[in-house]
Amino acid sequence: MGKLTDTKIKSLKPKEKDYALSDGSGLQILIKPDKSKKWEFIFSSPTQYTSEGKRKRRKTTFGYYPNTSLATARDRANECLDLISKGIDPIDNKHQEKQQLIKKENNNFKNITEQWLEFEEKRMTPRAFKRKKSIVVNDAYPYLQNKSIEDITHQDIIKVLKDRLNKKIHSAKDNENPPDGIETANKLYNHLNTIFKYAITLGYAEKNPFDNILKDLIIPKADTTHYAKITETDELRNLINDIYNYNGHFSTINSLKLGIHLPLRASNLTNLKWEYIDFDKRSLTIPRNLMKVKNKNLPDFKVPLSDEVVSILKNQYEFTSHQEYVFLSVNNKVLNSNTPNVALQRMGYKNKHTLHGFRGTYRSLIDTHQKEHNIDYDVKKRFLDHHDNNKVELAYNHRAEFFEQMKPLVKWWSNFLKGLRSE
Repeated sequence: MGKLTDTKIKSLKPKEKDYALSDGSGLQILIKPDKSKKWEFIFSSPTQYTSEGKRKRRKTTFGYYPNTSLATARDRANECLDLISKGIDPIDNKHQEKQQLIKKENNNFKNITEQWLEFEEKRMTPRAFKRKKSIVVNDAYPYLQNKSIEDITHQDIIKVLKDRLNKKIHSAKDNENPPDGIETANKLYNHLNTIFKYAITLGYAEKNPFDNILKDLIIPKADTTHYAKITETDELRNLINDIYNYNGHFSTINSLKLGIHLPLRASNLTNLKWEYIDFDKRSLTIPRNLMKVKNKNLPDFKVPLSDEVVSILKNQYEFTSHQEYVFLSVNNKVLNSNTPNVALQRMGYKNKHTLHGFRGTYRSLIDTHQKEHNIDYDVKKRFLDHHDNNKVELAYNHRAEFFEQMKPLVKWWSNFLKGLRSE
């Protein structure tokens, strides 16, 4: 290199066709008819060969003179020569660096998480999705949102989880003993682990830091807690009468009445839509992906409706049939799953019974009175949408038709409850 000078380059005049002057070692300047002067570097590739086995001649550019000066062009040519001496093709290397830069920009933790959240939103109830998003945004974003997902280490994950453990969360305004962060830390652990699996599946990352984290060393075991529930007949009689005589919002009252006769999980009950209910066929059908057990091989959750359940729903229909959801709050939003629990507390059942507790009440009393109704064990279990963990057994049993077998069950259960109320 060294044949060209700035004075010589400035003096070069355009011709009818392109022509080039060499600076040596592959660097040349191309003068074009439009007066532009472009830097070119021509080299023999150390990695690409012709069909005859000779090294391919390749060309790359360094921009236009004078924006790219003679000194800069020579520096870039020397960088290319250094790569060639190491067996690296400069054009391929430039392309790889560009791809790595694009990948790093796309691999931003927040960008990937936002994509994952869009994917999750389609598969969840609005309330469940809101909780999941809140956990990730509040607990992970402050530390990870600006990091490339491939740069996130085990220690980054551990720090996020430990900070979550040090926080307190309130499940209700009147909660006197807010739980520690163990439950939420477990959810955060699972959400982050899933985000990394999502990234790996789509090619955004190659490793998952959770593969080498021993969860039990970070998140302690929580004490097993059980939903408060009433299982004694006398107490249940008082509870039923208190609910039917409660002076509250119609959605709160009817959700509690329905919860007694149709012991759904709290989120399923308060998120009921009118489209799930068929008054003509006297049935309720909830899509499988909205149930706790989301096994796609299982049918949708479908149960028959007793006379009392139909009566409760028709009463509610008078208030909210013009809306999508069955139970609405005072401000016309979907009823919060904690609202019925607050009503129970006002009736004097704090730490004694919850909306979810009706499931335990049903299970306990339906077994106690087995001789009266003689309902099969599997039928009683499916009314709660409980399924066996045994995959082989599930494969043989999940197609069984329980709807017809449940009709005597729902009739007996509602009549049993109505009998307590009349007493």
